[in-house]
Order: sequence, then C-alpha cells, then structure tokens
Amino acid sequence: MLAACAPVSPPGFRDPILGLHSIAAFEPSRIAGHWTQVATFAAPNAPDCTPGSAVFTPAGDGFAVTARLCLGGRTQPISGQLAIAPAGRMQLSGADPAGIGQPWWVIWVDSDYRTLVIGTPSGGFGFILNRTATLPQDRLIAARDILDWSGYDTSRLRLLN
Repeated sequence: MLAACAPVSPPGFRDPILGLHSIAAFEPSRIAGHWTQVATFAAPNAPDCTPGSAVFTPAGDGFAVTARLCLGGRTQPISGQLAIAPAGRMQLSGADPAGIGQPWWVIWVDSDYRTLVIGTPSGGFGFILNRTATLPQDRLIAARDILDWSGYDTSRLRLLN
C-alpha cells in the first residue's frame, strides 16, 4: 500500500508536465550538412552505443535526413523527410509517432550553429549534435543547462565518445 503513495516517475527522460520551448529564431537553412551525435539520454542499465551522426540535406520545404543515432541505448537508423515548422519544430514524415516520429524540437543551438540540442515534448528522447566529434566544455555546460531547465533528467545524459 505504501508503494501506491510513492511519486511516479514520468516515462521517458523529461517531465512532460513541465513546459518545453523551442527556438523561435531558428534558421533551418543553417543545419544543412553533417553532424556528429555527442550525447544522448539512456537508462542506467541501457547498453552503450557508438556516437551517431546525421546529415541534413535541403529538400522541398524541409530536409532529407539520413542518420544513425543512439537513442535510449539502441542504435536507430533514420532516413526520410524532415518537415520544418516555425520556431524550430520538426517532424519525421512516415515514422512511428510513438517513436522516432515524435516531434523534434530544437531547444537550443549556439549562435554559430555548431551545437544543436533536440528534444521531444514527451521526453521520449533527446540528443546533442555537434559539427565535430569534440564538444567544447562551454557548449556542453550550456546544453546541459538548457536540458535541465527543459525538464530533462540530466543525470541520464550520456556523452558518446
């Protein structure tokens, strides 16, 4: 009976009751090109996976995306059309809406578009992409701070290297 009184942990990696904000001044054209995944969220007992990568190529009103990302301790191949909505919100067309097809929100990008933090309103996944495999400490701190402020459990953030 006492277990019923215990707080329930939300599914995923962030508390979905907390608000999530995307970048209103996001400039989609600036994400074109190759990115290396430098961090992801995973449960403590999830297996490790190698750093992933993503390539965004302008196509139509959005981007063609080809990626191999580590999400929740599993490598996830991704290929498809990424529709871009205002304010840094993206959606992978034709993908499972309960999985990788959830809305991708850009919750932080540095002013030079070298580091990109993507999260989901549900908190089902989140990750950090960088133009190079080495993420400088100042941008890592900024990314962690925005993830924490966005309700993510940063104790579950794993650096990939």
